[in-house]
Amino acid sequence: MLLVVCQDRATAEWAARPVSFGPPQWLLLTLRPLVAGPHNMPVLTDPAEVRKDLALATLSAISHVRHQDIGAILKAVTTVLRDTPHPIADPIVELIAQGLGKHPAAELWRNLVAVDLSFYKSYISEEIRDEGRTERAAKDVLTVLKARGIHVPDQMRERITNCDDPEILDQWLIRAATAPTAEEIFADEQDK
Repeated sequence: MLLVVCQDRATAEWAARPVSFGPPQWLLLTLRPLVAGPHNMPVLTDPAEVRKDLALATLSAISHVRHQDIGAILKAVTTVLRDTPHPIADPIVELIAQGLGKHPAAELWRNLVAVDLSFYKSYISEEIRDEGRTERAAKDVLTVLKARGIHVPDQMRERITNCDDPEILDQWLIRAATAPTAEEIFADEQDK
């Protein structure tokens, strides 16, 4: 069986057309794709409905990425996933993340997974939490320097906020507590 998930009706109707293989006088195979799209997927915003069929809820979330209630759909899914065993929840979180692509709902999903499923251990949730930790660590370095009255030039501020290595940010935070200038927090790197 071939399942195609579409996010708009026109694409769904195109994808649902039968595809025949073989010469016209002797067709070997006709493929009739099963297409899930916003025209035939329910909008599931009630956790009780999501709990009944997580697979359907996953398809609903992906196919309704542009729907006005996408926030409620995703919130209902995360509510149910809190109580779902990891072997079932893990692929659902990843599938929805992949299915939402680069739509604005993808960022909402990332935030919901980070907050609502803070217990959740997966590639995407760990990545989200790591991003949050590095952002927080960079802010901490800048806050310490500000509290100490140390001027941070724009170039250094950008270097600190763009750093995505938590270990380096920890080193910089320790140095920020005692360094006489902002330049001094990078002292070891300048020696190399």
